Amino acid sequence: MGVIKAAIGDAILTSMWVFSMPLLGILASAVAAYIGVEAMSVAGLFITINVATCFVLTFSLIGAALGGASFNPTATISFYAAGIKPDASLMSMAVRFPAQAAGGVGGAKAILQAMPSKYKHLLKGPSLKVDLHTGAVAEGTLTFVFCLAMLLVMVKGPKNLLLKVGWWLWLLWDWLFLVMKMTMNLEQVMIKSTKLSSL
Repeated sequence: MGVIKAAIGDAILTSMWVFSMPLLGILASAVAAYIGVEAMSVAGLFITINVATCFVLTFSLIGAALGGASFNPTATISFYAAGIKPDASLMSMAVRFPAQAAGGVGGAKAILQAMPSKYKHLLKGPSLKVDLHTGAVAEGTLTFVFCLAMLLVMVKGPKNLLLKVGWWLWLLWDWLFLVMKMTMNLEQVMIKSTKLSSL
């Protein structure tokens, strides 16, 4: 019965996470406008990271209240592989992953209906601006490094939840800064190659 409870908790938490993630951009833009800072600046990035940290802290507390529910399949499998969750088994993973996927679909369907038309453009996801192989290598490398760092923080890091979220904030800041830097470098390469090919 514990596996079913965990799967239900995962589905609920994942649907809440997917529903609330588009609100992150709206909240960060609203805070940036209130403060008088441009949303697409380093200060705007700092605001976004702080709002994201509040989201993660809130969802971590909700997940703990739901008996250890998770909205992130990567974290679930990482903790299982590292042996951090002794009650996790391969069978529980086989039940929890589809529950997380179903919760994600439910949250996505709900936010599509609930989002005001003024902010519908925020629901459009990111698009690949480089060739498929470059995007796959960049995404895979960044995801692996981020998940490895997160796992190290969870395993070897502080035991206090607030300190873990602080470490997570620092990792997220570095990761977003790295992604922003790589994006600018890739755009510069694409612009230079376009200019050279037009000559």
